Amino acid sequence: MKHASIGPIALHFPEKVESIETLREEFPRWNLDLIQQKTGIYQRHIASDDEFASDLGVAAAEKLIEQYDIDRSTIDFLLFCTQTPDCPLPTTSCLMQQRLGLSTDCGALDFNLGCSGYVYGLSLADGLIKSGAAKRVLFVTAETYTKYIDRNDRSLRTIFGDGAAASLIEASDTPSLQHFKFGTDGSGADMLLLTKSGPRQPMPPRNRHRWDSDLYMDGPSLISFTVDAIPGLVDDILGKAGIDKSDVNYFLMHQATYKMLSESAQRINVPQDQVPIRLSHVGNTVSSTLPILIQQMRDSGDLKAGMQNLLVGFGVGLSWAGCYWKETFTE
Repeated sequence: MKHASIGPIALHFPEKVESIETLREEFPRWNLDLIQQKTGIYQRHIASDDEFASDLGVAAAEKLIEQYDIDRSTIDFLLFCTQTPDCPLPTTSCLMQQRLGLSTDCGALDFNLGCSGYVYGLSLADGLIKSGAAKRVLFVTAETYTKYIDRNDRSLRTIFGDGAAASLIEASDTPSLQHFKFGTDGSGADMLLLTKSGPRQPMPPRNRHRWDSDLYMDGPSLISFTVDAIPGLVDDILGKAGIDKSDVNYFLMHQATYKMLSESAQRINVPQDQVPIRLSHVGNTVSSTLPILIQQMRDSGDLKAGMQNLLVGFGVGLSWAGCYWKETFTE
């Protein structure tokens, strides 16, 4: 039986950049130094009015294909994770298949998940490969959350950025992605939601909606949920893998904010340098944070073949997921 492995990754960001200094000029009364201290975010990329999730995703996929000389005909399946699709239908991945020139024998599937989406997508790719339905899966994540954020919303505008990642998930004889663990709690859906999102009357936000953004987030409740859920998730994966925390090189977590990641490191009782925080120049890119983090650490040389890691995603839904991952990719 074949197993899924994370191959090369390519990233793409919109050209427009919005920094703390940009915001300081626009909103001199905002305490941006304190905000940056809590979020760990200096700048973010912002999609233009005519730039959408599929555009970012296709650009990332084209970079991946060109940089690694990938034969398009060998891609058996396209997985696309986004919560900001171009439109409700047709399926955005079908549009991307045509734009990327992939075979009509290629499967294509959208799935709607946010901050846990990358781990979920890896599990879907793993299932396709283990079942023999696919050998090469092009897994794309892309988000344009900023389209739902009002310019005066200092709580969200300083956190979320737009971007995309394309990962080639390939069949391997050696297991590298194992021991997937999932969690869901729909009772927390009102912590992070769109207040205008479809034909159904939208769910009311958990607390007072202070700004005119279509996107609402209850940050304190999300932090409380995360720091409570993550320790049990980590322990479950370690137990399944039969390893201790001391055997793990990195706990690679969804890059939400500095505050959330630092508190998570404390709760699982590991040094901060084992929970990397690298969102300062991209912000919280939702489903794309984990592949962006992986690529950043590959580029810096901090992530090397043979290292044992845990991948952890958590957020909107409420949804959380994690797995054991041994790095196998070499340039």
